[in-house]
Amino acid sequence: MRGSTFRRLIAVAATAAVAITIAPPGAEAAPKKPKVDGYYKVGYFTQWGIYDRDFRLRDLQDSGGAAKLTHLNYAFGNVTKDGVCATADAWADYQKDFTAAQSVDGVADTAENPILGNFGQILELKEKNPKLRVLISLGGWSMSEWFSDAAATAESRKKLVASCVDMYLKGNHAGLPAGAGKDVFDGIDLDWEWPASPGDTPNIYRPEDKQNFTALVREFRKQIDAYGKTRNKYYELSAFAPASPTFIDNGFEVKKLMKDFDFITVQGYDFHGSWEKRNNQQSALRVPAGAPDNPDFSVEVAINKYLSLGAPRKKLVLGVPYYSQGWTGSTDKGNGLFAANTAGAPGKFATGTEDWKRLKQLPGKDGFKVYRDYKAGHAWLYNGTTFWTYDDPAVLLQKMFYIRNQGLGGAMMWSLDGDDEKSTLTKTVSLGLWTP
Repeated sequence: MRGSTFRRLIAVAATAAVAITIAPPGAEAAPKKPKVDGYYKVGYFTQWGIYDRDFRLRDLQDSGGAAKLTHLNYAFGNVTKDGVCATADAWADYQKDFTAAQSVDGVADTAENPILGNFGQILELKEKNPKLRVLISLGGWSMSEWFSDAAATAESRKKLVASCVDMYLKGNHAGLPAGAGKDVFDGIDLDWEWPASPGDTPNIYRPEDKQNFTALVREFRKQIDAYGKTRNKYYELSAFAPASPTFIDNGFEVKKLMKDFDFITVQGYDFHGSWEKRNNQQSALRVPAGAPDNPDFSVEVAINKYLSLGAPRKKLVLGVPYYSQGWTGSTDKGNGLFAANTAGAPGKFATGTEDWKRLKQLPGKDGFKVYRDYKAGHAWLYNGTTFWTYDDPAVLLQKMFYIRNQGLGGAMMWSLDGDDEKSTLTKTVSLGLWTP
């Protein structure tokens, strides 16, 4: 009997030893990626929107817009000359207190809140929308100056990514308790504008950016996955990518990059703008007949370029504008398309641009009439002098059908503060991408 018992004990010990060999401590399975039901619906919330634009996350919640999104991208975090992540506006991000009327949960912020500002409001928004994923967007047009330097070497890449993980995923912000913001963000969105191509005037760029960007993305994927394992949480990685075929060729190893990205948002706007002296389309689905530029930009041109370079369709998310590009000084007696102009049209916040929520009030006023090119998929307003090119609900629905027909991943909206108080555009996008 004692011999049999001993043999059984030996067998149990051997089995345990095999188990230990197969699954040693620290070899946990990677956290499972959250499933998106249907299509990506990604909306950008601008950090500065709480100021002159008077747009808060409470407005997004009350309008019903938040419930229509799968992802919220917060614009922007900064990349500094020292090659690390930094807040662009600490007051807006995590210091400002919101009143009961301004706060998502209807309760005034107090000193007892672990984190204030937009980050605190994001936490409240996620409480009301449990499936919503929030990503911090790094860079943007005006804060991409130092990306090239930060991506230049293996050491600099590790330094940048570690600082971004520490600040935005681990939630360590200056002046706050350690980890106060660790539940705010569910991933990182890279808005380097642009690798190996010019962007804003001071931006540094070099030919090596193309390979360095691939290596930087790999480093982000490696570090956020490693941190995710410690929390049993999957962190997403995305990027904002250009529409220009030349910029794509210059700076993006598309097939390699897409292995590490969960999705990318493709620029579907600013094809033409107030920097030009001819009225034109800024976001047409296809190049319009009679377009004076050859080659020209369009949604179809951009998407086809990424597909030709090996991008998976489901990882391509089409960007759509909630604002317009516009010109004035035209004298054309027709519909104004491709006519000469003298200057950018006056907008509330900047010359040459205007939010859709104000443009929707123009038809029938001051001689403005809506014109449409259904084949090319774009619309514009013109009154014989001033020309605005924009996406309204009808154009957005056409683009959502294009997304469905092409098997793409979904839509991205820049930016949510351009919508009206009912989130009409966001609800239109959601309707067009509805799945049972």
